[in-house]
Amino acid sequence: MKAETQVKHLKISRDVIAVNILGIIVIGLFALICLFPFYLIIVASFTNENALIRNGFPIVFQLKNAGLEAYKLCLKAPGDIINAYLITGSATIIGTCLSVLISTMTGYVLSRKDFPWRNKFSFFFFFTTLFNGGLVPWYLICVRYLHLKNSYLALILPLLFSVWNMIIAKSFMAGVPASISESAMLDGANDIQIYIRLILPLSKPLVATLALFSALSYWNDWYNCMLYITNEKMFTLQYYLQRMLGSAEAMRVVAEKTGMAMDSVPLSSMQMAMTVIATGPIILLYPFVQRYFVKGLTIGAVKG
Repeated sequence: MKAETQVKHLKISRDVIAVNILGIIVIGLFALICLFPFYLIIVASFTNENALIRNGFPIVFQLKNAGLEAYKLCLKAPGDIINAYLITGSATIIGTCLSVLISTMTGYVLSRKDFPWRNKFSFFFFFTTLFNGGLVPWYLICVRYLHLKNSYLALILPLLFSVWNMIIAKSFMAGVPASISESAMLDGANDIQIYIRLILPLSKPLVATLALFSALSYWNDWYNCMLYITNEKMFTLQYYLQRMLGSAEAMRVVAEKTGMAMDSVPLSSMQMAMTVIATGPIILLYPFVQRYFVKGLTIGAVKG
C-alpha cells in the first residue's frame, strides 16, 4: 500500500510540475507578445529616419542604422521638457491623492446600509454617466464661473471625480463586514475615525487600483491643457510633445508644397521617441501596484 501511495504521489507531483512548466511557457510567450510593440517603439526611436522610411520598423536593432536625431530634437529645449515633467508629475500626484480620497469617501458613504438616501445618490451619480451637458456649457462653467483659464486647478479639477472609480469603491467596501464599523461605534469612534483607521487599511487593493486608474488619467491628459491653458510655462508633458509633433508635421507639409528640403526632420522616429519619453515613468510605476491592482479589480467586480 505504501509503495502504491508513493507511486501515486510521484505521478501527481510530475503532473503538477508539467502543468506549471506549460503554464510558465504560455504566460511567458503571452508576456513577450504584449511587450513586443513597446520593443518596436524603442528600437524605432533609436533608428534614423531614412532607414525607417526605407525598411519600415526593424525587428532587430542594427547599429549601422542607429541615430539619436529624434531624441536630440525632442530634447532640444531640456528646460521646457523638465518643466512639463514637473507640471505633469505634480498634477498627477496631487490629483491622484485627492481623486482616491474623494472616490473612497463617496463609495464608503454609499456602501453604508444605514444611510437612507444611498440609492437616490447612487442613481444620481450613475445618471451623469449617461447624459451630460456637452463641451460648450462645461467650458463656460470652467472659464467664466470657475475662472480656470491658465490656472493650475484646470489640470486637476476636471478629472478629480470619476463615477467609475466611485462604483468600484462602493462595490469593494460593501464587502467589508458591517460588524467592524458597529464595534468601532460602540467604542466611541465617529465615522471619520472609522473611515481612516479601519476602512482604508482594509482597502489597500482598492486604493492601489484607484490610484493607478487616476494616475494614468492625469498623466495621459492633454485635452484639458489644450482647452484651458495658453501659457507655455504651464503646458503638460503630453500636450507639449503633441504641439512639438504638430509643428514638425506642419513644417514637413509646408516643405512638400514649397519644394524645400526637409529630410532633416525625423518625423517617424520622433513619434516613437516622444512615446518613450511620455510613457516611461508610468510604466515603471505599474510593477509596484500590480498585485494590488489585480486583486482590487477582481474584488470590486464581484462584490455588490
